[in-house]
Amino acid sequence: MNSTTKGLVIREQTTGENDRLVTLLTADHGLVRAFVRGGKQLKNRRAAATSLFCYGEFALYRGRDAYTVDSAAPIEVFFGLRQDIDRLAAAQYFAQLSYELAAEEQPAPELLRLLLNTLYMTAEQKRPLRQLKAIYEMRTMTQAGYMPGVLACDVCARYDGCDFYLDPVAGRLLCADCAAKEHRAPNLDPGALYALRHICLAEDAKLFNFTLTDQSQRRLGRVCEQYVAAHLDYQPKSLEFLHGVLE
Repeated sequence: MNSTTKGLVIREQTTGENDRLVTLLTADHGLVRAFVRGGKQLKNRRAAATSLFCYGEFALYRGRDAYTVDSAAPIEVFFGLRQDIDRLAAAQYFAQLSYELAAEEQPAPELLRLLLNTLYMTAEQKRPLRQLKAIYEMRTMTQAGYMPGVLACDVCARYDGCDFYLDPVAGRLLCADCAAKEHRAPNLDPGALYALRHICLAEDAKLFNFTLTDQSQRRLGRVCEQYVAAHLDYQPKSLEFLHGVLE
């Protein structure tokens, strides 16, 4: 059976002497794994169009056990991601999170759109990497159904005026006073709290439209990272690498 779909290559691996197995994130089918025959040969037309982080249109043949890429035409290659190790490390982390949260044969239009937009912002250096990392982490968790309570203190309903604590496991938001009663130290200053609410609740067109101080970026980054770790229940290897280049 033949089909055509647009997708982003988020994972690739070598199989045999000349072939590659790529994982596409698509809007219609979620994750799609497909073989690229002769994909390691430099003269193969499909090699460039099926490289990591290439967004393109793919003609797929579905055999008994797997898909094969018949042809591929690149739409966007995000060239800027390969200009420095920081941007490449961030892109690898974003791709791995997508791989963990998406599923085969489950449409993923929102996740694909978010990843494409985040890769563009990363490639073109439109926002600091720490900020883009936090945005992608918490927005993907929100899309996956794991949005924390961000509107007000879970105990007294206080909305602002102090630092807050977000429980990374329970997703509960506590003001400084209520957090102290539970022996918790605030982990969000007002700027980080505003950004957290924005990431979870803003419409797509305005998602990246905010700025933060360096201190608020770091606080937000730690909270978002802890939240992802608590719900994925493990730390992706790509995150360890990203830590190394951001420090």
